[in-house]
Amino acid sequence: MIRDGSAHDAIAEAARVLRAGGLVAFPTETVYGLGADAGSDAAVAGIFAAKGRPSDHPLIVHVAAGAKGTEALSYFARPLPLFAQKLVRAFWPGPLTLIVPRQPGIGAAAAGGQDTIGLRCPAHPVTQALLVACAELGVHGLAGPSANRFGRVSPTTAQHVQEEFGDALLVLDGGPCAVGIESTIVDCSRGAPVLLRPGAITRAQIEAAGGEPLRDKDALGAPDPRASGTLESHYAPSAKLRLMDAKALQTGLDVLGASAANIAVWSRTALSCRSQRVLQRRMPDDAAAAAQQLFAVLRAFDAEGVKLIWVETPPNDPEWEGVRDRLVRAAA
Repeated sequence: MIRDGSAHDAIAEAARVLRAGGLVAFPTETVYGLGADAGSDAAVAGIFAAKGRPSDHPLIVHVAAGAKGTEALSYFARPLPLFAQKLVRAFWPGPLTLIVPRQPGIGAAAAGGQDTIGLRCPAHPVTQALLVACAELGVHGLAGPSANRFGRVSPTTAQHVQEEFGDALLVLDGGPCAVGIESTIVDCSRGAPVLLRPGAITRAQIEAAGGEPLRDKDALGAPDPRASGTLESHYAPSAKLRLMDAKALQTGLDVLGASAANIAVWSRTALSCRSQRVLQRRMPDDAAAAAQQLFAVLRAFDAEGVKLIWVETPPNDPEWEGVRDRLVRAAA
């Protein structure tokens, strides 16, 4: 059931459902999340069951801004290192997740059983209103992975969520997501910041705000904590996705000629094709615009029933790192 996320009664109803241990889908600036009370292991188990997600694959916990968020940080996490505090001040609310040491006995299911937990303060006003309403009912934060079946394409509209889970799930509609890919994840649990998943906030921005360089994952000598959305294969459409440069794309279309069918192409380069049965859509030249469209484009191609999706490999530039990451995992 889709409800208007700007309506006070819809927020109040969603908070009551969450307080009772149920699930609610909510919008963020990145993608739509499937939420449950992060402090209740039983409620969080409902997320794993609904998504078909392994219970040892951790979730990101969303917290409110302001005083409620400060309380939530103390509830879920042990004291943050200085560079993590700087990142909070610079980027929260916003599309940045921090992996931090977890308070013993709190949020074990959301953390996938680890001693660390991922925390984020989303910027979307609907979800901020929901988090405040939940906090007033004693729910300190919402575990909220993307609201889709495990490993599949993330949802960026309320309609995408409904297509995944049907009418029984309460979905707060906050419009299309502005960022379109999941948050940047920085591990802050091992004494030095490590980038685990790229996103809209770039390496350069993180290093400038944190006051120290991001470390290589192998340099710290300890294994990375497991984190959401970092599996080799993820974000995958039903159709087989392949990344190619523009020359290879054009060669493939030329070889298949008029017989080409059941193929969709997303490219920045204008390509010629002799078949009317190939779907072509132009990828924006701007990385942020491409990110905002990415998952919606893949879902639209799937809805058309294509068997192959050919995508022009994004530029090897820092601002494209998040888009490249999602496409590489989708093609794995």
